Amino acid sequence: MRPYQLLFDHVLTRTDPERAHHASFRAIRAAGPALRRAPVAPRPEAPVEVMGLRFPHRFGLAAGFDKNAVGIDALGALGFGHVEIGTVTGLAQPGNPQPRLFRLPADRAVVNRMGFNNDGAVAVAQRLAVRAARLERQGDAGRGLPRPVLGVNIGKSKVVPEDDEAAVLGDYTSSTGLLAPYADYLVVNVSSPNTPGLRTLQAVERLEPLLRAVRRRADEVTGGDATRSRPVPLLVKIAPDLADEDVLAVADLAMGLGLDGVIATNTTIRRDGLTAPAAQVEAIGAGGVSGRPVAERSREVLRLLRDRLDGPALVSVGGVDTPAEAVARVEAGADLVQAYTAFIYEGPLWPRRVAGALAAHDAR
Repeated sequence: MRPYQLLFDHVLTRTDPERAHHASFRAIRAAGPALRRAPVAPRPEAPVEVMGLRFPHRFGLAAGFDKNAVGIDALGALGFGHVEIGTVTGLAQPGNPQPRLFRLPADRAVVNRMGFNNDGAVAVAQRLAVRAARLERQGDAGRGLPRPVLGVNIGKSKVVPEDDEAAVLGDYTSSTGLLAPYADYLVVNVSSPNTPGLRTLQAVERLEPLLRAVRRRADEVTGGDATRSRPVPLLVKIAPDLADEDVLAVADLAMGLGLDGVIATNTTIRRDGLTAPAAQVEAIGAGGVSGRPVAERSREVLRLLRDRLDGPALVSVGGVDTPAEAVARVEAGADLVQAYTAFIYEGPLWPRRVAGALAAHDAR
């Protein structure tokens, strides 16, 4: 048994999951400078061009782990080729009451109802500005390891009524104006189950004006950036619980609007197929399930999108818990692969194992 597995089984599983997350993330950030100077293992190198961006390799960290942009480069040093921060909302918000994060070890899963807890777009933008200035000062001296591609995932503030279209558009475009200048790519999240009414924005008649508004605002704030060869790529993240016809409708919308990509999928509200005792699941209550139970539906959505999409990139996430599964997603048509829950279960050496498997697959 690997040392991390011993730590997880005998220490972390006895610690509140949210407290364990914060403690682990503090350790990663503290180790970041040393990791960048002396990586824990040879870094996989299999650069790919996706959405006009050069990624060190296909594997990245999904949104939700680094909500506030406090550990981007430390996470990159662990082996993630791209790091998606957020979800960031226009207004700072505490999220839902605790406890709101639960493990299901028998299912290699997590249930969360975090509710977009984050520092808000103003604070995150300030943090990203400091990072950008630091990277600019370092110049070539700071390029011992490729920097991770930075994705910024934005969502709706809870206090904004989902049925007030003008307010929703204003909320998302406010975040876009603050954050797009620092993003390598931008993601509109309309698929978390933990903000009331958010998923109603996935209906194409609601989604189209939202994506058009975000695209316009992103172009306004980045159009004069001489360092960009093209507009910041824009993606939408969808839920696994959409019906097949709705998945295809989103794919058609993405092509019609000229979106750069679709991320599939977020967490699920379904509880079928879990091996955890029913009483445990019932006691946990509401929230989105991530990890292995999402894998089958995530693969199905991936296949639907791949057969439909012509142009937009496809990012597959949901139940990617082994290197073989990551490779399978690429073979099924994913341009990039993301994970989060398995990182919790597998530990800090796992990103490089997955990235290495994908690099070997690409080399073949």
